[in-house]
Amino acid sequence: VFDIELDEEDPQEIIRTVEAMEPTFGGINLEDIKAPECFEIEEQLRESMSIPVFHDDQHGTAIISGAALLNASDIAEKELEDLEIVFSGAGASAIATARFYLSLGARKENITMCDSSGIITEERASHGDVNEFKTEFARDVPEGSLEDALSGADVFVGLSVGGIVSQKMVRSMADNPIIFAMANPDPEINYEDAKAARDDTVIMATGRSDYPNMVNNVLGFPFIFRGALDVRASEINEQMKVAAARALAELARKDVPDAVVKAYGDQPLQYGHEYIIPKPVDPRVLFEITPAVAQAAVDSGAARADVDIDDYTEELEARLGKSREMMRVVLNKAKSEPKRLVLAEGDDEKMIRAAHQIDDQGIAHPVLIGDQGIITDTMDSLGLEFDPEIVDPDETDLDPYAERLTELRQRKGVTRTEAEDLLRDENHLGSVMVEMDDADAMLTGLTHDYPSALRPPLQIVGTADDANYAAGVYLLAFKNRVVFCADATVNQEPDADVLAEVTEHTADLARRFNVEPRAALLSYSDFGSVDNEGTRKPREAAQKLREDSNVEFPVDGEMQADTAVVEEMLEGTYDFSELDEPANVLVFPNLEAGNIGYKLLQRLGGAEAIGPMLVGMDKPVHVLQRGDEVKDIVNLASVAVVDAQENGIGE
Repeated sequence: VFDIELDEEDPQEIIRTVEAMEPTFGGINLEDIKAPECFEIEEQLRESMSIPVFHDDQHGTAIISGAALLNASDIAEKELEDLEIVFSGAGASAIATARFYLSLGARKENITMCDSSGIITEERASHGDVNEFKTEFARDVPEGSLEDALSGADVFVGLSVGGIVSQKMVRSMADNPIIFAMANPDPEINYEDAKAARDDTVIMATGRSDYPNMVNNVLGFPFIFRGALDVRASEINEQMKVAAARALAELARKDVPDAVVKAYGDQPLQYGHEYIIPKPVDPRVLFEITPAVAQAAVDSGAARADVDIDDYTEELEARLGKSREMMRVVLNKAKSEPKRLVLAEGDDEKMIRAAHQIDDQGIAHPVLIGDQGIITDTMDSLGLEFDPEIVDPDETDLDPYAERLTELRQRKGVTRTEAEDLLRDENHLGSVMVEMDDADAMLTGLTHDYPSALRPPLQIVGTADDANYAAGVYLLAFKNRVVFCADATVNQEPDADVLAEVTEHTADLARRFNVEPRAALLSYSDFGSVDNEGTRKPREAAQKLREDSNVEFPVDGEMQADTAVVEEMLEGTYDFSELDEPANVLVFPNLEAGNIGYKLLQRLGGAEAIGPMLVGMDKPVHVLQRGDEVKDIVNLASVAVVDAQENGIGE
């Protein structure tokens, strides 16, 4: 993007200058041009140029406030076509916004526009008191002030100056009024005064970030241009703008990522009176709004290149980071054949929100274990409309599970009575459900420490027939590479056999992400430079794997961490190594090193982490970390489903 400032006040000279630059640019965003000249400049440039020309001061405000209006009218249970809308201000943004509201479904006869002299009437227009653009919204009504116009109005749209609306004026409006006071930095009426003006609900938006519902053009730019440029659109037309507004409105109705909530001080962000448009920091704006604009360009004939919207959406999401690109591979695999997934801590709010996303995206069929009443009440309070399967230990026949748990653990000191007691714990119940094929996979650990969450699955589900050990693996995504780190959560002091098996499990996991594994067994020694018990373990493990004809990936060690990941070292000093490219599977010599290593890489190296993913289990079970976000639960759910698919579970 180039910021080009013109020392010119003649509209025709500005038009000629911009036209002359057309061969250089894919689109032109006009900024800070006052009315009425902005209308003339944009209109002529749109007609003469074959690339998008967009005046952000007009259309940015229109699109973002339009999205807010769609949701505000829904929440207030009012039809857009019935809204009586009053504008304060009749400049470029106000006129463009009024026009755009018509495209969304509002009626022109219901729009009253006021300038500094009062209501714009046909009488004033006939006397030449207003310019041709204001005349467009002149009404055949008596002359009056903004206060007169607001009496009985459903919506106030302020694009003028601060402090001109009183609480008395707000009280004169219709029931449950909608107030968009967007003058900056001081709104036409401040947030607290508007909310306190009356006893019913006031839906309030401003242009300020320190209040709920900030109408800010950053929600539209650059996402609208991104969609237009990627399909080589000749213009940004009304259909594209409407598509952007409707996509923004729809996004506000979805569950808000935890990272966005944290960015705003953990204040509740849930579709309703105080949340009618997404926050500017929400990363989903890119791959929700941009594809909608691109599709509208294609459908309306403005595009000169066609795109597959699903592929395009994935490409956009990948631009947000390597981890999203990697997870998209697994998400798509999961959606191809969803499985029954137990969420053991099913009455936790995050688990319920994750279950909704898992169900909505078609990743799995979630089964929530927990208190039926708590789950239902939480769903209602969050406004989540879906019908998950709920297994309440107090209302479920646990006899078959108690019988199976007794059979499995009776020689480990578990009696039938104790088995019944254990099944009141969601981790034991979920584990038995998976072991008995009543579910295909399981997630737990969100509200437990890792060892206590891991213990029931290990005891009940156990490791696979061809595995003796389980291990915890993290995928770390950097800007241009990914690495899998093991073991970070399970085996404290592994011997050579454990290290070898963990390496194989981790290599299998890498392939589920479409990554061809190259494994390095790490130490503080390079290929025998130090010889002691600690360095011999990874050396022996690497040798064991190289001698195994069933191992079909390059593996070497022991080696230092920088040797494993720096190509120049592998090709130079250690050109004899089995690795001809940097390793992407890093196997640490013990749990302490693994846990420290992945956390340093994540925090200091700026990597995004996915995991821990539990490998080596007989059936898919993954143990979350305390404090994991909803997106982490959804990611691990996808991994668990793909595990089940590849193991033929649930078929």
